[in-house]
Amino acid sequence: MLKIEQLNQFYGESHTLWDLDLNIEKGKCTCLMGRNGVGKTTLVESVMGMIPVQSGKLLFEGKNLASLQAEKRATLGIGYVPQGRQIFPLLTVEENLKIGLPARRDKIRTIPDFIYEMFPVLKEMLGRRGGDLSGGQQQQLAIGRALVLDPTMLILDEPTEGIQPNIVQEIGDIINRLNKEIGLTVLLVEQKLPITRKVADNFIIMERGRAVAKGDITELSDKLISEYLTV
Repeated sequence: MLKIEQLNQFYGESHTLWDLDLNIEKGKCTCLMGRNGVGKTTLVESVMGMIPVQSGKLLFEGKNLASLQAEKRATLGIGYVPQGRQIFPLLTVEENLKIGLPARRDKIRTIPDFIYEMFPVLKEMLGRRGGDLSGGQQQQLAIGRALVLDPTMLILDEPTEGIQPNIVQEIGDIINRLNKEIGLTVLLVEQKLPITRKVADNFIIMERGRAVAKGDITELSDKLISEYLTV
């Protein structure tokens, strides 16, 4: 579904991504792993058009994303939940959710009922400002906002960061449901091993801007964890 070929990125004089080749399989949940600063967020921001591609290709269902403006990528069916959630704190929950509606390909302008079925707390708090929600509720709002545009692929960047343990479990259940029941392709940037093993089909480990290991989640060995993930 998403194929990355020979992707290179720079930050000033620093070479941040090196000839990166990745293939995110349709219908799978792929977990992108690695210590802080190895290029994971740079990669997903490249996919979403938040930073321009220096060289290489980003192919989403055969279409090269590099030539598209960031706002056009959502209309192709890519949902994005950024690190830190980035909801609009002064807008209500309902207003935050409606932001994704213009990007829907079917032109529906009402929030789908399944968003409230998946996140009942959001329905209860429609009139509350996003900034008044707890961290876990804000994360649910951020995921719900991404789902409103009816994506075929969902990218989540560190969705469990700063979230209380019981909500981490709930987010894992939501990712599993989206992937296994609804068939949504998921690219998950995550460092917590328990949720990774719970939801992922495949893993990719990055180190210094390169993909150094990849495979089925059952192949994520203690040796790889010790070498590339342990802080």
